[in-house]
Amino acid sequence: MSLTGVVSETPNVLLSPERLLMEVPQGLHNSMAIASLIIWYVSSAATLFSNKYILSTYNGDAFSLGMNQLLLSVITGYVQMQIMNRISTQIHKNPSTAKAVFQDMFFIGAFRCVTVILGLIALKHIAVSFVATIKSSSPLFTVIISRIILGEKTGIWTKFSMVPITVGLGLCSSFELSFNIFGFLCALGTNIFECLQNVYSKVLISGERYRYTAVELQFWASLVASVFQIPLLFYNVPVLSAIRSTSLTLFLLYIFNGISYHIQSVAAYSVMAYISPITHSVANTVKRALLIWLSVLIFHNPVTFLSGFGTLTVIFG
Repeated sequence: MSLTGVVSETPNVLLSPERLLMEVPQGLHNSMAIASLIIWYVSSAATLFSNKYILSTYNGDAFSLGMNQLLLSVITGYVQMQIMNRISTQIHKNPSTAKAVFQDMFFIGAFRCVTVILGLIALKHIAVSFVATIKSSSPLFTVIISRIILGEKTGIWTKFSMVPITVGLGLCSSFELSFNIFGFLCALGTNIFECLQNVYSKVLISGERYRYTAVELQFWASLVASVFQIPLLFYNVPVLSAIRSTSLTLFLLYIFNGISYHIQSVAAYSVMAYISPITHSVANTVKRALLIWLSVLIFHNPVTFLSGFGTLTVIFG
């Protein structure tokens, strides 16, 4: 099923209050959008730094950590959907057939699987700040992808905002450019597939025959991504010995990491319901600037004049 075909179909579902809000995108002027944005930023920080801690301090495996994130997203998302079903039977009314779900989620699940794995491999090889720097080009990729797939045109002010944000974010991390070609390529690949995932997610969450809520989209995307991830996990990791060697502390860190990843993804989809993929990408870039400064505070990295100037430039953008 092509994206253009999906977009052109007419919705035929009974909208819940959550979906009625999505009918009229209100941008970040909406209080729920602001709340989702804050939750997204906080949970992203928790996920990113726990990723780095597990991979570096415990010499964790990227495939195991990625599988953990996806499985906990599936479990947490299912529980969340069941709770919402008890509150209102209209909020999470499933699509008519399993075939429809598979058609909708095949590509987004594949994109999510690749994004998770490449992102974790990149973190294992290069610094947090350098990963964020590479991802600062995401608005540019999103503009191109949105134009090709959705035919979306970008306003002059959105285009203008990309320049100081991208330049400023590069200055933010100029003092910690730990270059590694393999890590660089993985981070760049993460960037591209994340942009593809965001654009396709916008299609699924706001305008076709069935309108997925943020929780539904997170659940189904993680479930399909898990199916793709399982063969990769068994090929690269001795699963039974890895389970036996997992300490209680590492197990609890896995639980915390997976739940924070789930919250991060749901919040990101919630924000996406109110704004365009391009604006979402710009907001994501601002989040990365904040994460760079958090990494400075946590890891006690030296702060240069360029990094401070870069932060001000990002805020201006």
